[in-house]
Amino acid sequence: MLFEIKIVQVVVALLLMVAILLQNRGAGLGGAFGGTGGGVYLTKRGLEKKLFVVTVILAAVFILLSLSVFFVKA
Repeated sequence: MLFEIKIVQVVVALLLMVAILLQNRGAGLGGAFGGTGGGVYLTKRGLEKKLFVVTVILAAVFILLSLSVFFVKA
C-alpha cells in the first residue's frame, strides 16, 4: 500500500509542477527589480482561474498524500 501511495504522490507532484509552470506571471521579474508593473489590477478569468483552482487542489492532495505516507510508515 505504501508503494502505491508513493507512486500517486510522484504523479501528483509532476502534475503540480506543470500546473505551476503554466501559470501566467503577469509582470514577470520586472517588479522584483524595481520595474513598474503598470499598476493594473487583473482578476483571474477563464482558463487562468481554472488552472489556479487545479493548482490549489493538487497542492492539497500532495500535502494529504505526504501526511498519509508519514502516518502509514509510522
